[in-house]
Amino acid sequence: MDVTARILSVLDEVLSLGGRAAAFTDRTPLLGAIPELDSMAVVSLITSLEDLFGIVVDDDDIDGDTFATVGSLVAFVDSKLA
Repeated sequence: MDVTARILSVLDEVLSLGGRAAAFTDRTPLLGAIPELDSMAVVSLITSLEDLFGIVVDDDDIDGDTFATVGSLVAFVDSKLA
């Protein structure tokens, strides 16, 4: 499973999207576009990504741009894995 597919799976699970994330593309907007993605969900999402990918996300690593789109989130995780 590639990084994008794994992130879509985490988004679907953490946000309880009922499979909607399967239709998301790299251009799909996240923060501000998906009501389920509130501040508490962001924290849960970060924790899930850390656990899944074995990465550490520091507070100063992220900002609103990180969660702008699926593509920006994938790029962020890819940079942490590099």
